[in-house]
Amino acid sequence: MNPVLKKRKEFVGRVVSDKMEKTVVVAIDRTVMHPRYKKYLKKTHKLKAHDEKNACTLGDKVKLIESRPLSAEKHWVVLEVLNGAGETVVAEQ
Repeated sequence: MNPVLKKRKEFVGRVVSDKMEKTVVVAIDRTVMHPRYKKYLKKTHKLKAHDEKNACTLGDKVKLIESRPLSAEKHWVVLEVLNGAGETVVAEQ
């Protein structure tokens, strides 16, 4: 398969920190079942994402897309900001 045509990963999460310039920290929540006890556990993973226009604020729901490495820890870009009222503000592309 041609690597150019490969589909990039997308995640939806909430912004937990916007203190850096052009960077936000986004928490991705998921539920997984414990293999032995069959209980559902909530797991959270934090990702650093590039926010070119500094459009994201604390608590915003955002959509991330995978990108090339932009720094040592930043490999994601904010595709759009999904506000709680159903409004969509395009932040990138």
